[in-house]
Amino acid sequence: MATKVIAGHQVQMNDEGFMTNPQEWDREVAAAIAQAEGIPELTLQHWRVIDFCRQDGMASGKAPTLRRITALAGVSTKDMFALFPKGPAKKVAKISGLGKPEGCV
Repeated sequence: MATKVIAGHQVQMNDEGFMTNPQEWDREVAAAIAQAEGIPELTLQHWRVIDFCRQDGMASGKAPTLRRITALAGVSTKDMFALFPKGPAKKVAKISGLGKPEGCV
């Protein structure tokens, strides 16, 4: 586990780049992680998904899967791939300050 400074905040991250303490997350950290993941700007649609993932992840103790996000957040799989290209569940989990979703390679 490594400590990194992201958007002026010290955060604990694992070897895959996922935050290990979701309490260290804030919107500035999310925006910085998004940029590092190739998403230059977070739109309202991005925040809708991120906020859902944060709420669901904090309640369940784990990052939601793509299927769960599309079923409960009202966002299609196609839209998820447009918002978070190349592995949307994994990317949104990183940006949301959650661990790696179950079933992600």
